[in-house]
Amino acid sequence: MKISEIYSMDIYGDNGQYLGEVRDAIVDLERGEVSRLLMQEWRSSDKAEVRKILQQKSVLFKNVKNIGDVVLVSGSGQSNRQESAASPEVTDLSK
Repeated sequence: MKISEIYSMDIYGDNGQYLGEVRDAIVDLERGEVSRLLMQEWRSSDKAEVRKILQQKSVLFKNVKNIGDVVLVSGSGQSNRQESAASPEVTDLSK
């Protein structure tokens, strides 16, 4: 599956909670894998806004359980947000 095929797909937690829509993705070029799906684009955002997006409006790709008609993510999104605070993307913003 191409990453472009999941853009605009709805994201749901495995408890049925709607989390948002795939608007962008972060790709780890060194590993050659998607690391995070964003529910808000960040193209013209400042550092504080990017941090907020990563913490509150994104999910770790490793938490994706299934991609079909929608993207199904393990947990309600709360665990994803807690992990987000310690993620490399968020930590790199402080440098």
